[in-house]
Amino acid sequence: MILEAALDVFSANGFRGATVDQIAETAGMSKPNVLYYFRSKEAVFTALIARVMEVWLDPLRLFDAEKDPESEIRSYIRRKLEMARDFPRESRLFANEVIQGAPNTGVFLQGELKDLVDEKAKVIRAWQRAGKLRQVDPYHLFFSIWATTQHYADFDVQVRAVLGDGLSGEGRFEDAARYLETLFVKGLIIDRDQP
Repeated sequence: MILEAALDVFSANGFRGATVDQIAETAGMSKPNVLYYFRSKEAVFTALIARVMEVWLDPLRLFDAEKDPESEIRSYIRRKLEMARDFPRESRLFANEVIQGAPNTGVFLQGELKDLVDEKAKVIRAWQRAGKLRQVDPYHLFFSIWATTQHYADFDVQVRAVLGDGLSGEGRFEDAARYLETLFVKGLIIDRDQP
């Protein structure tokens, strides 16, 4: 209950703007009760960010070298959009943390995340060597997919405002998936039938 409340507070206010009082109020608890379970705001944030990071890497962990690059890229885009749809608070929490210079997640970014991205960059390069993908920098490819998919969580208010009443419902994620699949797949997959 405390971590759910903390997710609301931290994702809305960032680490600096959040207080234990706000977390307690959101959780419907007293501040001493929160501090009984977590010694400080930092302890709450550390527990929360560890939980979020575990889930956050799942779509990339599933990126499979043994599968067809087109289907894997499509699947990865869809998994990332599902994260944006289903976990918008977590996305905003992560974005706020990175914007602040990653004071609480720098070790994670330079360690576990970097190692996983390095591993998946090798998958992209293997597909390129096999003539299945155009020669693009794998790291910038991942950055681009992250930026375009997480936009739908981090800037949801903007997306809804621009799309308007008719297009801003749940169907916006399917529309986004089709667009992003076209953008990335058409730009990356080598069509062997074309001269």
